[in-house]
Amino acid sequence: MDEANTEAVLQITIDCADPARLVAFWAEALGYVPEPPPGGHATWREYWTSRGVSDDELPEGAGETAESIVPPSGVGPRVWFQQVPESKVVKNRVHLDLEVGGGREVPPAVRRERITAKVDRLTAAGATVSRVMDEPDTDYFGIVLQDPEGNEFCVG
Repeated sequence: MDEANTEAVLQITIDCADPARLVAFWAEALGYVPEPPPGGHATWREYWTSRGVSDDELPEGAGETAESIVPPSGVGPRVWFQQVPESKVVKNRVHLDLEVGGGREVPPAVRRERITAKVDRLTAAGATVSRVMDEPDTDYFGIVLQDPEGNEFCVG
């Protein structure tokens, strides 16, 4: 196999305490859907155990609901919410940017309206606003938020 021509498949993994909560939030944020378990299995836990993963290796409740989301179109990365025992304590080193404004060719007032509408939907779904980026000398407007477990992301 020629490794120089091997294409990597991107999956975004987010450590969290409550995968079901973040599946619901990020499905709303990204327009994704919860990923169904493969092979006709009723749950991901059932699928994992059919593949030889022991119950001892799975956290309590793991796999009983979807722990990943996928784009309905099939185009874009899978996002997996990995349950971990520790909570988030510092700023993310990597974050997601949700580009909803339409870019600089869209009039600033229209971009602001689109961004604000998305932020309103996300705060209703459990996000909190960290700060608004609205410099008077630029035509940029964006909002930094935190998901329900405190992970930072931007809407612009």
